[in-house]
Amino acid sequence: MAFNAAQYEEISKKLTSGIETLSNKLNQVGPKAESTANHWYVPDFVADAIIWTANKLIEAGSWILNKIKELLQGIAAPVYMAIHVWDWQSDVRGKASGVAGSTTSDQLQSLKHWTGDAATAYTTAVKAQPIAAAKVGTSADKVATGLALCATAGLAFYVALGVVLYQLIASMIAAIVALGSLVFSWAGAALVVAETTASTAAIITATTALLALLGAQAQQMSAIEGEARDESTYPHGHWPVAAP
Repeated sequence: MAFNAAQYEEISKKLTSGIETLSNKLNQVGPKAESTANHWYVPDFVADAIIWTANKLIEAGSWILNKIKELLQGIAAPVYMAIHVWDWQSDVRGKASGVAGSTTSDQLQSLKHWTGDAATAYTTAVKAQPIAAAKVGTSADKVATGLALCATAGLAFYVALGVVLYQLIASMIAAIVALGSLVFSWAGAALVVAETTASTAAIITATTALLALLGAQAQQMSAIEGEARDESTYPHGHWPVAAP
């Protein structure tokens, strides 16, 4: 899955509206359960099942709702990552590659009109320039690749989160209907709670997968930082001197 800005905007809207819908449904669970359980003709064991199920639904649903709200705090990050992919590829890698290509000894225009010991000395001294520039280009390409992977992973994560959210909303609607029904049992209660628990597990799985990828990219960023500190390319942490 490649990063798609339009798709990302759409899933962002769906998540925002879905949170509001889920919150409203959660607020209906308690009153619906109490209304059904308090009827005089409802057996005690059915009333107990209804109240128990409602409490479990509210507990699990509230946890999921708060967790999704927490995860949505970073929803803008993939967009910025996608934007900066172009910056690193065009503004940094592209320009560094241009410098690397134009500073090789066979591309130096001055050598077409300049000969002698000074020209030879300059050619020797400038050899480190294209190597350093090429290293910048390589590092920039790695940064861009990492950002692209993270942006795509972020999109996939929020798509998965949206699927979980709307499945949970559907389960919550079905649960509210079930809580208002007189045909209720402990087996039915357990099934409803199990569906909610599955949503919790799905969120944990999606979050774990995202964190694993981000962790790998963090290690890649550390490696890139090490390249930037490579004194064989950047003596004493500086750009190589071109003057002999």
